[in-house]
Amino acid sequence: MGSTNLARRLTSEFVGTILLLTTVIGSGIMAEQLAGGNVAIALLGNTIPTGAILVVLITMLGPISGAHFNPAVTAVFAMKRTLPLFDSVLYIVVQIIGGLIGVWIAHLMFEEPFFQLSAKMRAGPGQWLAEWVATFGLIFTILATLRVKEDAVAMAVGLYITAAYWFTASTSFANPAVTIARTLSDTFAGIRPVDAPSFIIAQFVGAFCALGLCAWLFTEEVEEHL
Repeated sequence: MGSTNLARRLTSEFVGTILLLTTVIGSGIMAEQLAGGNVAIALLGNTIPTGAILVVLITMLGPISGAHFNPAVTAVFAMKRTLPLFDSVLYIVVQIIGGLIGVWIAHLMFEEPFFQLSAKMRAGPGQWLAEWVATFGLIFTILATLRVKEDAVAMAVGLYITAAYWFTASTSFANPAVTIARTLSDTFAGIRPVDAPSFIIAQFVGAFCALGLCAWLFTEEVEEHL
């Protein structure tokens, strides 16, 4: 029975990450095609579907797997010891594989070359800081909302990512699986493979900083005071 439950949770993470990346890449391609060279309009066309699909995916799959779709989120819950280490490793594996499949599905839908390597440069201290900020804010949003209004997590995450697309210099990847997958798409949402490791490091550092803040902010002493 336990293995069946794990299989369902892994399937939830796998399918959810596929749909997330299909949305990120597909909406980026569609937005760029329709924007007529206006990058701001293209970014808006990429932002809204991404925020919207996160609300949908977290709402419907959250009760099954927690709806992480993100190795940084999974690592945080492993560190909180609310997700076993073995399960967390499997979560991350299926998230990465699902992300790659989502990219390739988007390419096939828009008749793009199936296998690509991105040439879109996203490098430098400003970009790395942006990914730290983006992921710190995402984890802070998740953990804080779970403590104060659990049923609002889906909406909070969707709205946060929608905002972070615009207030971060990197357009808020905030997800190592998304970052890896986007290296294989030379489209609007892509990132050069050489730039991905720095993004991923910044994302994990931002996630763990948010975990530390929440561990202090939501202490038992605060709960008793309230």
